[in-house]
Amino acid sequence: MAADPQPGRRRRTRLYALTDGRTAASRHGLTMDTVITAAADAGHGHGGLPTEWQEILTMCPSTGGRAVAEIAARMRMRLTPMVVLLGELLERGLIRHRPPLDASETSNVHLLMKIRDNLARL
Repeated sequence: MAADPQPGRRRRTRLYALTDGRTAASRHGLTMDTVITAAADAGHGHGGLPTEWQEILTMCPSTGGRAVAEIAARMRMRLTPMVVLLGELLERGLIRHRPPLDASETSNVHLLMKIRDNLARL
């Protein structure tokens, strides 16, 4: 058996397997700046869920949450498959979503600095 060409990296699941062959985004209208949070009733019993779903629920606490684009970047996944996955989680009631901040909320300098700092850490 050949050695792993990139030791230390886990084997990635094919995108069509993650999305069960679906290519259409959910009917919920998730965009790259939609904020995702784990549902409060999702709890910590994620053992039976696929690994990628568990990762999403872990990185999106019920307080705060993360934008769809940030989740995709952290998981090194393209945006469209991520939206499909998030749509499935949303339909199962495991996550909640809210629209992005409106213009009045984005004029807060401290918020913008926090976003800049978090993006720099990526």
